[in-house]
Amino acid sequence: MSRLPLRVALAEAERTLAAAGVASPRVDVELLAAHVLGRSRGALLMSPLVDPGDVARIQQLVKRRATREPLQHILGTAVLGPAEVAVGPGVFTPRPETELLLEWGLAAIREVTTPVVLDLCTGSGALALAFALSRPDATVHAVEADPDALAWTRRNLDAHVAAGGRPVHLHPADVRWPNLLVELEARVDLVVCNPPYVPDDTAVPAEVELYDPPGAVFGGPDGTAIIQAVVRGATGWLRHGGALAIEHDDTHGETVPALLRRRRTLTDVVEHDDLTGRPRFVTARRTARTTTAG
Repeated sequence: MSRLPLRVALAEAERTLAAAGVASPRVDVELLAAHVLGRSRGALLMSPLVDPGDVARIQQLVKRRATREPLQHILGTAVLGPAEVAVGPGVFTPRPETELLLEWGLAAIREVTTPVVLDLCTGSGALALAFALSRPDATVHAVEADPDALAWTRRNLDAHVAAGGRPVHLHPADVRWPNLLVELEARVDLVVCNPPYVPDDTAVPAEVELYDPPGAVFGGPDGTAIIQAVVRGATGWLRHGGALAIEHDDTHGETVPALLRRRRTLTDVVEHDDLTGRPRFVTARRTARTTTAG
């Protein structure tokens, strides 16, 4: 059986995804083809002809994506910085915009020796693992409450250890619990959180509506229910001078920074935009320890 032009198959698949309303049809098609062919996306067109069986497998995956099944579910993994984690039904799929928060957090602890990092609402564990991989000297703690998500967290943290990584300390807990992690009081150098933050009645893309767990997406009537608990907890966990970063909805560009500024123990509150120019995460510092001259 004669081989088929890959570019023709990609063009047809791109049209299918565009008609289905997929936001990035060409990128998704190329990533699916690369997955089937076992090569990098950049190397796709180095072999312009492919077997009909490979084209059929690409078409099968494209049909799944056209139903708005997340690309990461089809591929089986999602990437955040240096971390590649397994994802699927029952856990929130990490988003590229969280890499900006990761970069800020790594810069915040750049000069800290053996830092302690706390990742709240960890989900798949992607952000916690990104810090663990970027800073092998760090002690990383991760908190997650949802039983379905915890199954994915444990799977990914176990795979990290099996690959020779330093263990991440997992705490099955809700950030709203009182007296949570009292053993970390005033010991943490960096608290990060990508919480459920979408206001309850907000329309969301089909991938989110159909596949992301609602409890990992929606954060109460105004989207700040979990964020308020994170801010309360962080003021206790952070050491003096420690850093805090919280991702939020693009409608929270004023409200979430205001929550942080109301805390006298937090300073240097800064709002950060994502790559599209929309408000995406806020950062702050725990006030430095004051000394009294004698």
